[in-house]
Amino acid sequence: MNFPKELRYTKTHEWARKQGNQITVGISDYAQKEISDVVFVEVPKMGITAQSGKAVAVVESVKAAFDIYAPVSGKVTKVNSDLENEPGIVNEDCYGRGWFFEMELSNPKDWEALMTSEQYEAHIKQGVK
Repeated sequence: MNFPKELRYTKTHEWARKQGNQITVGISDYAQKEISDVVFVEVPKMGITAQSGKAVAVVESVKAAFDIYAPVSGKVTKVNSDLENEPGIVNEDCYGRGWFFEMELSNPKDWEALMTSEQYEAHIKQGVK
């Protein structure tokens, strides 16, 4: 599996990339393969304050709909509106063009609580969904 080392991960399969105080969020390669063909993405509203672990977006595949959870608490500062017209980008490039939203980190402890790529890989291997 492909788990970039610079990212952090959640138990619910979101990834987070930190650049200064900005966090970019998407779903992992494991998650996009599990849900298969993404057919719809609902990104969060700009400016909302998201709470770590709370649902903020939705992704639908040919299998089912899944909530996307905020990996950290903070204000949503940018959304990937390309996903509205091209949801398949999530399957094609989940760590690049397939990102869902960006947020401003409000509590640095939230970042520290996320799993490293090694911890996430161990989490997947344990079969925990």
